[in-house]
Amino acid sequence: MQLPQFGASTTFDEACAHVLTYLQTAIPMGFWSVTRHSEGAQLYLAVEDSVYDKSAGDSHSWSDSMCQHMLTGDGPQIAPDVEQVPVYATAGVRQNLEIGAYVGLPLVQADGEIFGTLCGLNPSAKSADLVQHGPLLQILAQLLSTILQADLQRTAAQQLAERSATDAETDVLTGLYNRRGWDRFLASDEARYRRFGHTGSVVILDLDRLKLVNDRYGHDAGDAHIRQAACAIQETTRASDILARLGGDEFGILAADANSEQAQRLVDRLEKQLNRVGTPGSIGHAPYSIISGFPGAWQDADAAMYEQKRHRRAAAARAEIATADID
Repeated sequence: MQLPQFGASTTFDEACAHVLTYLQTAIPMGFWSVTRHSEGAQLYLAVEDSVYDKSAGDSHSWSDSMCQHMLTGDGPQIAPDVEQVPVYATAGVRQNLEIGAYVGLPLVQADGEIFGTLCGLNPSAKSADLVQHGPLLQILAQLLSTILQADLQRTAAQQLAERSATDAETDVLTGLYNRRGWDRFLASDEARYRRFGHTGSVVILDLDRLKLVNDRYGHDAGDAHIRQAACAIQETTRASDILARLGGDEFGILAADANSEQAQRLVDRLEKQLNRVGTPGSIGHAPYSIISGFPGAWQDADAAMYEQKRHRRAAAARAEIATADID
């Protein structure tokens, strides 16, 4: 059976799909997947599954995986019968999945860092002949690693070019991206995040006092208030983050490579800086996931922001009542 053929422009996700389809015929297993080791989890980026009902975006704890033991050298890359390998026989993943045979090979980035694995599972043990497929599996894993690196470099260059915003995508008042630019970035990054299993978070920020400033001091003061907040946001975020004024007093941040804990630390810094310059705001954040994508993360972050705003208003109302009672 002929190996999959790839061109110079083949993307990593395309290569994954072709390799898994090929493997399901050449080396039949109940489950083949390309996975990423990310944030303490083994994330399935691409899946060919006929037994476990798994799909791209699903995951389990990395500490429960068999691949962790393969990467440390405590278990072989090919185990026709996992019962014969103690670290595989006792792996936590077997509490939820019936696994009799295992295949795992590392996918490595150019700097030597482990990206993830090419992983195969079967509910029953396989014959010892499975080991004979080792050289072929090595070739396929190396091929995927090579395409991964080329695609990462290509998409990084594309992303850099995309940051050259046009006037139509720039908010005149703040110099940040406007809603049009924000929408374009989310759409283009959606493909990248799905392809590589990147980590990231959406942060939504809404200023608390803009209406009050406009009513008391006029719209010129309101514009200055917005610009002051935008400067505070720029000073607090990183060059790799995407910043946009979504409209009125609302801002969006795409925090690249930030998990929920890191996004919360960013929110804490933002709150401190915005309060310091006199432009407090309500902030919510949510992580990106392959399943719900950026629309889901944006919706969740927006809901979290409005929940914080409700809490702040309720607290302010209680404080006002308490002050009135004292008077």
